[in-house]
Amino acid sequence: MGKQDYTPHQQGIIKRFYEHRDTLALQRLGELVSDLYVETSEAKLTRAWKNVHKQLLAAGVHAHQTQTIVAERDLGALAKLLAELA
Repeated sequence: MGKQDYTPHQQGIIKRFYEHRDTLALQRLGELVSDLYVETSEAKLTRAWKNVHKQLLAAGVHAHQTQTIVAERDLGALAKLLAELA
């Protein structure tokens, strides 16, 4: 679908979504930090860390730093990084 398939109102919504994508990723990361802190199920933890990896990349964090935090499952480093980004 090209731009012509959307109304001007819809185009504005889409444009604003992509303009604020990093902000949305940071908000989602904050929610994930809270979820990781209280979660006890290993399956849900694994799924949450995969989401953390995806959201960190969407927020513009360097892939190496993202991989290190996720591989170590370092919740403290994640929270510290999130505070720096905010």
